[in-house]
Amino acid sequence: MKLQNDLIIKACKRLPTDRTPIWIMRQAGRYLPEYRAIRKKHDFLTMCKSPELAAEVTIQPVDIIGVDAAIIFSDILVIPEAMGMNLEINEGRGPVFTSPIKSRSDLNKLTDPDPSKDLKFVMDAIALTKKELNGRVPVIGFAGAPWTILTYMVEGQGSKSFSKVKKLIYGNPKLAHNILDKITSATAAYLSAQIEAGANLVQIFDTWAGILSPRDYQVFALRYVEQLIANIKRKDEPVIYFPKGVHYLMHELKECGADAISVDWTLELEKVRRKMGDKVAIQGNLDPTVLYADPPFIKREARKVMESFGKGDGHIFNLGHGILPDINPENLKELVKYVKESSKKFHKQKMGH
Repeated sequence: MKLQNDLIIKACKRLPTDRTPIWIMRQAGRYLPEYRAIRKKHDFLTMCKSPELAAEVTIQPVDIIGVDAAIIFSDILVIPEAMGMNLEINEGRGPVFTSPIKSRSDLNKLTDPDPSKDLKFVMDAIALTKKELNGRVPVIGFAGAPWTILTYMVEGQGSKSFSKVKKLIYGNPKLAHNILDKITSATAAYLSAQIEAGANLVQIFDTWAGILSPRDYQVFALRYVEQLIANIKRKDEPVIYFPKGVHYLMHELKECGADAISVDWTLELEKVRRKMGDKVAIQGNLDPTVLYADPPFIKREARKVMESFGKGDGHIFNLGHGILPDINPENLKELVKYVKESSKKFHKQKMGH
């Protein structure tokens, strides 16, 4: 099926586009009243596991906000769950694994999931979304990076100090590497299956990359991301990697195999672009909290992001992290409209009509 809007694919490959494409992390979610209406009737995991519901909320931001891509509604923690861990989503606390990994015997209990069976609901949601979008915009598949998934599996939930996972990598690095290997191969199979199901590109979320020292990041995170990307079966579907909080190693990141690197709002795009050279595309990086402001301020800040990247292709406009649940959707609409209109001047205009 031919895409009517392939701007994001082109931007990932640094091919010429007449404007900068835009999508937003967590765009299918709680800030939309239309999402909340469905969420009232179903719990979060039920929505993830019901392809019709997942497809519906995946497409909502395309219809309502006008973004240039649909990211499949799911969660990064479906992988450890498919490996046999018991996942509960607690309303106040977020995701919780009731028995986190503490020892080699816990690792031995984990299985190698078959994505076509154990994660079939994700593949069905992608196929259904593809069918309903009918080529209007690309579909983005995603997974968590091995390090970030390991963190949840060992901590059992979100953390401030990450003491359990740090204790593991320093006290028993061999076990940590064994678990990371297992996560990496499961995730490579999962992302390959998403592409086969129809995902036009995939993003790898490394939410906790920034809690590691530069050396540990290379040893326990980047190395496995490289392995993961190398093992994704794809024809020419791009891969975006988002290592949140990583300010260093830009020269290393550009060699990790990803087509695009997504950066958070604490970095200046012009510096990132200088360090990356023309090796990869760059995604980002408006601070999500800017969307609390009024539209004129939002537009000024968005303009600064585009000016920081500068002229040329290979920029995907996004936030520096997910959109917050109490943002007014009208503000996001204004942002998307503004980026679509005002980004043209940063790209070579086609001559002729």
